[in-house]
Amino acid sequence: MKQGDTVLIWGASGGLGSYATQYALNGGATPVCVVSSPEKAELARRAGASLIIDRSAEGFSFWLDEHTPDVAEWRRFGSRIRELTGGDDPDIVFEHPGRETFGASVYVCRRGGTVVTCASTTGFMHSFDNRYLWMSLKRVVGTHFANYHEAWQANRLVAQGRVHPTLSRTYALEQSAEAVHDVRRNTHQGKIGVLCLAPAEGLGVRDHELRERHLPAITRYRSS
Repeated sequence: MKQGDTVLIWGASGGLGSYATQYALNGGATPVCVVSSPEKAELARRAGASLIIDRSAEGFSFWLDEHTPDVAEWRRFGSRIRELTGGDDPDIVFEHPGRETFGASVYVCRRGGTVVTCASTTGFMHSFDNRYLWMSLKRVVGTHFANYHEAWQANRLVAQGRVHPTLSRTYALEQSAEAVHDVRRNTHQGKIGVLCLAPAEGLGVRDHELRERHLPAITRYRSS
């Protein structure tokens, strides 16, 4: 990613998307945030994003049936993105829903752009029209996590107060099943945590002054 890029981010208020939005903004890119409710759209706005698509409100559905993708919906989705960006297609698509959205992600990505996939929450068997990949010189890149240097750099951004945790709630260890249930039903925002060895929250905070300075951003997802 470089300054000026347009980055399409699925699930922009979720655990992965909320960090991706912050990284894009801090790197000088323009995130186009896809969410599924007005409440999640508001979270994306509070994180600093201005280009937001509420896919539920706008009725985007990318399959005619279980086996037939709806190419017309891909086009409508692409047109909506261009409407928001002033005519630009995404340079990068941050793709993690998987089967439900992968074909649309490949379609809307700009010529020579990149679709980065790191999960498949709606299904692992992706289907897409390869003509929109090979004839437009696009790439699909798989990523799982990070090497030590990348992890250190990401943590450094948090320590500097440039990127903030998106934790919305913690659960006691005996509530682990409830935590899993909430994630499965997608009723949570951002990240959730389970206290395994810590008896209470906040015990790992070392720089209380820094935390206090950024408290509104740190607690953004808790106040939703």
